[in-house]
Amino acid sequence: MNKLVISNLVHRPLRSLISVTAIAVEVTLILVIVGLSLGILDDSKRRQEGIGADVMVQPPGASAIGLISSAPVSIKVADKIRDLPHVTAVAPVITQFSTSGRVEMINGIDLKSFEQVGGPLRYVEGGPFRNPDDILVDDYFAESEKLHPGSKTQILGHTFNISGVVEQGRGARKYLQLTTLQDLLGAEGKASIFYVKADNPNSASLIADEIMHINGMQQFTVRTMKDWLSMMTPENVPGFSIFIKVVIGVAVVIGFIVIFQAMYTAVMERTREIGILKSLGASKSYIVNVVLRNRTRHRN
Repeated sequence: MNKLVISNLVHRPLRSLISVTAIAVEVTLILVIVGLSLGILDDSKRRQEGIGADVMVQPPGASAIGLISSAPVSIKVADKIRDLPHVTAVAPVITQFSTSGRVEMINGIDLKSFEQVGGPLRYVEGGPFRNPDDILVDDYFAESEKLHPGSKTQILGHTFNISGVVEQGRGARKYLQLTTLQDLLGAEGKASIFYVKADNPNSASLIADEIMHINGMQQFTVRTMKDWLSMMTPENVPGFSIFIKVVIGVAVVIGFIVIFQAMYTAVMERTREIGILKSLGASKSYIVNVVLRNRTRHRN
């Protein structure tokens, strides 16, 4: 039986190589795409959690999952929220999605209120904003692009000077001053999300409920950070589970076709040997075992 297996491998080396390669590509496709997708989702969760807020407030109609929108409401909303009991800080932020050069999210922040919510940014190099055309980037982006304070980078068709490199994990990888991004977007005095810091994390649900009762804010999307993090699963992100299932389905179909073709060819090319085995009294299960062992050797 082992002689038959080895003979088939030697007889069609190119076919064996193609079969092994196709199955390897199938498995790699599943692992890479699924792993990358789950990694992006997990990275998004960690970045939002790293901001340090207890409650997130978004305008009506904004995506609660993606946190990506324009700047549709006045930053004066922050003043209404600050007046609530148990609120210690509110940071208005613009989240801008950019596809120029690379797909990325940019945060427009008021540095003072942003640090009041999550604590001071930790600078690896350089320091905070000094001029309107300054930008902060995280250490991952700076290292990947070989950038340092004083380097230039392009964002939204404009050139900015890197004033500081901060530790990653606090929202986006790039930060512009809130007023600068407002000017670029033509959204003066506007923001797209408000991060709220409570005097006690246990007060987050109470603050969220009080915000919903502020006059004019009944239609806003208000969630505690804990609730938002619990929502960020493959099942809750629109289209995510379907995408994963489609990728796995396509890979399985390709793998099935490759394996079926290889086994069918192996049987058709070995009808003489199979006939001899049957004439010697070999059972059907014995012959099937020979074929399966042969295919196993191919994959290994």
